[in-house]
Amino acid sequence: MYYLGIDTSNYTTSAAIYDSENHLVIHRKKLLPVKQGECGLRQSDAVFHHVQQLPQVINDLFSEFHGNITAVGVSAKPRDVKGSYMPCFTVGHGTAKILSDILNVPLYEFSHQNGHIAAALYSSNKTELVGQTFLAFHVSGGTTESVIVQPHEENIFQIELVGKTLDLNAGQLIDRIGVMLGLGFPCGRELEQLALKSNATIKAKATLKDTDCCLSGIENICKKAFSEGMSKEDVSLMCLMYVEKAIAEMCEKILKKYGEMPILFAGGVMSDKIIKDRLSAKFNAYFAEPEFSADNAGGTAFLTYLKHKI
Repeated sequence: MYYLGIDTSNYTTSAAIYDSENHLVIHRKKLLPVKQGECGLRQSDAVFHHVQQLPQVINDLFSEFHGNITAVGVSAKPRDVKGSYMPCFTVGHGTAKILSDILNVPLYEFSHQNGHIAAALYSSNKTELVGQTFLAFHVSGGTTESVIVQPHEENIFQIELVGKTLDLNAGQLIDRIGVMLGLGFPCGRELEQLALKSNATIKAKATLKDTDCCLSGIENICKKAFSEGMSKEDVSLMCLMYVEKAIAEMCEKILKKYGEMPILFAGGVMSDKIIKDRLSAKFNAYFAEPEFSADNAGGTAFLTYLKHKI
């Protein structure tokens, strides 16, 4: 049986099919175009680009697929909280509704965040955590949160927010530093490649308020270092080391406050090798594979399968 997932996030148009018999995800995605030197898109521009790109992405996906879709799932909002809304998700939702009507199959709605969590569980081969309690970090350009995930009959996951950024998101910070260094947006991969060339010794510090973090100060530290002559490579490493330090200390405080539990890291920032390696040395944690860390519809397709089984 085959399950279609669609996700139209702020920077990626994506669609995926989950093959339940073979436990495989086929997915296609395309980044939204951002002009050189800019740090993002207005929602109106994101909506426009999704409208242009989604038909192409779905066409590419179905060019390699031959079968009958059992159900359609879509990311309808950023998070599972009251009032969570972002215009770009309406493009995917509208398309999913049309497809479910034409195919005469059920339509299931999920949050973008839950899709990230499901994608991480799928790609790390830890789907047995569905139905258990675990700690998940969703760290990206649009979100920097830690949540306790528990089973939920209707929504698959019940989310309790236990930590968050009080200012910048981690991916936002990385993109701002990358643009400052002249990198293309989104900047994560290029920034990582620069950082891997650095041999600098960085003593990073975290600014936390209980289990929440503050990241805007890192931008000022990196800008000051670059203006004073620090190389692009060393500034890149500094940025990533400070981000990792903040996440690690958040994790330590949450586990101390709520007790030990499995840890899952999801979101585009978690595909960074430097951050992942350092967190792996500190925690017995699970990470999404890089292609399932960044925004993708694979998790939504997998959630659609789980929902349809209920």
